[in-house]
Amino acid sequence: MQKFKGTGVALVTPFLENGSIDFDGLERLVNYQIDNGINYLVVLGTTGEPATLTREEKEAVKTKIVEVNNGRLPLVLGIGGNNTAAVVEEIKTTDLSSFDAILSVSPYYNKPTQEGIYQHFKVVAESTDKPIILYNVPGRTSSNMSPEVVVRLAKDFDNVIAVKEAKGDMVQAMKIIQHAPKDFLVISGDDMIALPMVLAGGAGVISVIAQGLPEKFSKLIQLGLQGKPYEAYEFHYKVADSIDLIFDEGNPAGIKSMLQKLGICEDEVRLPLVKASEELQTQISDFIDHQ
Repeated sequence: MQKFKGTGVALVTPFLENGSIDFDGLERLVNYQIDNGINYLVVLGTTGEPATLTREEKEAVKTKIVEVNNGRLPLVLGIGGNNTAAVVEEIKTTDLSSFDAILSVSPYYNKPTQEGIYQHFKVVAESTDKPIILYNVPGRTSSNMSPEVVVRLAKDFDNVIAVKEAKGDMVQAMKIIQHAPKDFLVISGDDMIALPMVLAGGAGVISVIAQGLPEKFSKLIQLGLQGKPYEAYEFHYKVADSIDLIFDEGNPAGIKSMLQKLGICEDEVRLPLVKASEELQTQISDFIDHQ
């Protein structure tokens, strides 16, 4: 589980102007992370726009990332949804040999009870030997996975090794850190409070901004893990404004605008998402120019 301490990056899926996948851009993106201190990569998480990718496109994205990574960093694959049986079927029919863990989001739209969330992940955990990282993101799922359910799952299933906690609530994160088994990883899913979570005992972050600013962001997380808060906060305040910017008009429009400015890939997204406004693009560009 040490491989999931530090900074993970939720990779975007680059697109060309005609809407097809930009595999050259994806290769540049993966290498940019590896060359700048990122600890592991998350494939087809929410930031990768899997909701608008076909099955064939998802396979092509996974294959390309595995090929480019070439075993250099641990890989986490996003497999989740609000149909428990379908999630289990996808896990069982997916070649997971190149992936070190599964990131599975709490069921969305259905709004299950806390017992329903527990039973969903019970079935998911029992369907595979792969390590599972729970993903709590109430802003997208419309339901919060309580600390009690996270701790219960952590204690009941050896392969439930971590939670990506993205409620943005430090008290909730601290309750999980306090009560979960000592080797259970509490990973921030919120870039702005990643450092405070690390300093409170968290394991790091699965980040969006880090793929645009990998060297700086991974450095601040490492300093936090080393118990050097003052040095870490110096880095935090250098990147804080950019975190607000990239989420101002939704994810991944903002980070794709930054990646375009950096020359890594275009800023194309798929409907119903739209590209960042000209005003936001200018603000992001100005931020990069003054780094």
